[in-house]
Amino acid sequence: MNKLILARFAAVFTAGVLTACGMTGRKENGGDDIGASSAAAEPVMITAKGVKSDYSALSGECHGYGQGVQVDEKNRTLGALDFNHTYGKYSAKAINEDDKKITLTFDQGYENGYTAQILDTLKEKNVKAVFFLVQDYAERNPELVRRMIDEGHTVANHSVHHYSMPSLNEETCRTEITDFHEYMKENFGVEMTLFRPPMGEFSEKSLAVTADCGYETVLWSFAYADWNADDQPEPSAALDKLRKAAHEGAIYLLHSVSSTNAQILGDLIDGLREDGFEL
Repeated sequence: MNKLILARFAAVFTAGVLTACGMTGRKENGGDDIGASSAAAEPVMITAKGVKSDYSALSGECHGYGQGVQVDEKNRTLGALDFNHTYGKYSAKAINEDDKKITLTFDQGYENGYTAQILDTLKEKNVKAVFFLVQDYAERNPELVRRMIDEGHTVANHSVHHYSMPSLNEETCRTEITDFHEYMKENFGVEMTLFRPPMGEFSEKSLAVTADCGYETVLWSFAYADWNADDQPEPSAALDKLRKAAHEGAIYLLHSVSSTNAQILGDLIDGLREDGFEL
């Protein structure tokens, strides 16, 4: 499981954009063209229970998300804003346009020994974060998951098996979400409401199925190459990069397997607050 997830992350960030399903797009960290596809979507009716639609009318084309490097006058990444504009109808977002706070999110594919340190820092700095869990992680690390919950963080759904959602049929796509939902409800007493598609890969159909499961899809407006435990960014450079990327409503994607992230997290929080941001 761990090797599979690490290999998938490697494919993602080596290219600089999530392109495992053949999307041609802008590169996440310094390329030319980035952002979610702006292809037109079929009109969809959304109710309190999610999307009500004939899934056969929705595109199953796989898109790989990357926030890009181009920004507006508020330093907000255009790829994130474009995603909101194009796919918001599916209860999906990559940036909080109605909230000036910065949200820290951590993807939990496997445990590398730094999550407890990250939780210590968040507790010390009085910051609540969002942890996107794969089911295998929750099964193997119940003490850490319980601590996340008890300390007021949001635990969120990153699927059962970390498959590319657009590669699945409708029913399997649904069970990747709902089976883990039921596991967390039965074993931890929580009902998750946020979903991050593995590798940032999605289709109109997978977003619609996710919404129909009662979930909001949450991507990110900033991420950087922190995922490779054997090739970590230099701490001072990483801290500078993270602070310079700050913007209102930002959703930061970080990985808890990163020794750099664990090392600089306290300084990052202090720095963002010094820059006038609230977390």
